[in-house]
Amino acid sequence: MTVKLMTIGDSFAEGRGDPLPDGRFRGWVPRLAELIGVRPDEYVNLGSFGATTQDVVDHQLATALDCDAPLYGVTVGGNDLVSREYEAARFRHNLRHILTLLTMRGARVFTINWPDIPGRIPGLSDDKRRALRARFADANEYMNKLTAELGVLRYDMIDTPVTRDSAMWSPDGMHPSPEGHRVIAAQIAELLSCSGDPSPA
Repeated sequence: MTVKLMTIGDSFAEGRGDPLPDGRFRGWVPRLAELIGVRPDEYVNLGSFGATTQDVVDHQLATALDCDAPLYGVTVGGNDLVSREYEAARFRHNLRHILTLLTMRGARVFTINWPDIPGRIPGLSDDKRRALRARFADANEYMNKLTAELGVLRYDMIDTPVTRDSAMWSPDGMHPSPEGHRVIAAQIAELLSCSGDPSPA
């Protein structure tokens, strides 16, 4: 099988918030594939609920590299950032490791930064919310510098209007709604188009 689009990461890649009748999820990945002319048998989505950057390194990255796809999507890090066991050094190392290995293959790689998830988590104290927001801001600053350094395309979840529209989010506040996944797919397709040919060879 020729894989033209490979996505790795967490529940954002998995498509959570956009359920199918059989209990699986659709999400933005198949919607993006359709928009850029990739058939269902030409993309692989390894995104899994709860995955951290370490999980991607340990359980997804080797499979992704074996596919040698021309286009990779990486959406991971949110679970690291909200964890009580968060280690900034390990988080940064894992992100750099993942993105570097993919770009070394000569593939086009895109990723995202993180919206205000702490603002959506219910039951947090004001001090905890402020601490998490500071953590997310630091992570976004690092991600923005890393993607610029490596030439990775970045979908900006901080400033995009979808982040500020409650209709774009599922009731849990942390995963996009079906409409949110649709809009995200369209915006990533536009990002790819603006950076060159959106259709993987």
